[in-house]
Amino acid sequence: MMNSTIAAISTAQGLGGIGVIRISGDDAFFIADKVFKAKSGKKLVDSKGYTAHFGAVYFENEKIDECIATVFKAPHSYTGENVVELSCHGGIYSTKSVLRAVLDSGAVSATAGEFTKRAFLNGKLDLTEAEAVMDIIGAKSKAAARTALSVHEGALSKSINEVKDELVNRAAHLCAWSDYPEEDIPEIEFSVLKDALNICSQKLETLLNNYDRGKAIREGIDTVIVGRPNVGKSTLMNLITGYDKSIVTDIAGTTRDIVEETAIVKDITLHLSDTAGIRNADNAIEKIGVDKAKKRLLTAELIIAVFDASNPLSEDDISILNEIKGSTCIAVINKEDLEQKLDLDKIKQVTENIVFMSAKTKTGVTEFENLIEKVAGTADFDSSSAVLCNERQRSLAKNAHTALVDAISALEMGLTYDAVTVSLEDAISYLCELTGERVTETVVDNVFHQFCVGK
Repeated sequence: MMNSTIAAISTAQGLGGIGVIRISGDDAFFIADKVFKAKSGKKLVDSKGYTAHFGAVYFENEKIDECIATVFKAPHSYTGENVVELSCHGGIYSTKSVLRAVLDSGAVSATAGEFTKRAFLNGKLDLTEAEAVMDIIGAKSKAAARTALSVHEGALSKSINEVKDELVNRAAHLCAWSDYPEEDIPEIEFSVLKDALNICSQKLETLLNNYDRGKAIREGIDTVIVGRPNVGKSTLMNLITGYDKSIVTDIAGTTRDIVEETAIVKDITLHLSDTAGIRNADNAIEKIGVDKAKKRLLTAELIIAVFDASNPLSEDDISILNEIKGSTCIAVINKEDLEQKLDLDKIKQVTENIVFMSAKTKTGVTEFENLIEKVAGTADFDSSSAVLCNERQRSLAKNAHTALVDAISALEMGLTYDAVTVSLEDAISYLCELTGERVTETVVDNVFHQFCVGK
């Protein structure tokens, strides 16, 4: 309910310097005044916006904690409503006690994402900017944080609105020219209209083409390390992660289960899985590990296949090459510090992404990282550019692009301008839904349900 005053803990719950309880709604000041007493004696309801007050939080005449209350008056706040933020000492007990006092004084618990949802509904930000909030919170690399911040500041909205405004102008001209022939409306020039629609189509196509690159930066890449036993998979895993996550021995088949870890390479988050060595195993336990490794290959977005430079390709190596054929993969030729006996021809038939390394001596690391960047397509990625951030946005942009292509086709086939206008209106509708100008309550609830409580 938008007319209720909500409250929640907005900082991570645990030990910390401060904990922040956010209160938002028409009665935020009155509720806060019931629990907060300023040293100055001044009431928050009588305070100016953007002011902070030192005091303490009380409940039933018992002092809970010292506190600083920060006042934000509507509409100049995050949600666009009256907001008070109570900053007390960090810690589970302190923050929960203050929140309980606020709730017992008339506020209701905020649901997941409700503060940002209110900011959206009050026109403080559009839907793409709101969705970027959780991407900022969840960013694991500098590029991911910069990309999310750029979208939050309106880079995607600006790009979408430029296309939408152009289509609205063209559709309006078509409608006016068609519906009011008696008026002195300039005739529509076929070439000018076609060029304008093609430019809009290209802009949407660029956004769609960059989606996977942005996704790699934002969410990371599901990556599997495979190879026959004892080729150096676990050593490579440890080299990438920077510490000994996987057990390394000279005994073949040491890794029996999948070892998982996250590492950042060239600002790309790799969700790594070190798998059991793939071979025809007699040991029942090892065989289970091999079967798991093969299944893991089916879902991986990137496969790092490791081969031993000091040995010819074995039957197990050939089997691995057959398993990864057609996948996005990098072939790491490990142990390059030893005499090379490996024939690369069969590997080159599967992938052109080949790098020579020694996981033991750490040579070839730079080349490996550059290859990761190349395969991910992020080498020239501009994190300040407009980027589609999720499947909801991608789907709507794709639908808009399809409708726009239909409009161009109708124009080229010489169909009536009414037919062209219908497709243009479809494209405009999809773009409006993307930014939240036209969006159902169900979609809004689904978007903000994915947020954390307190934001």
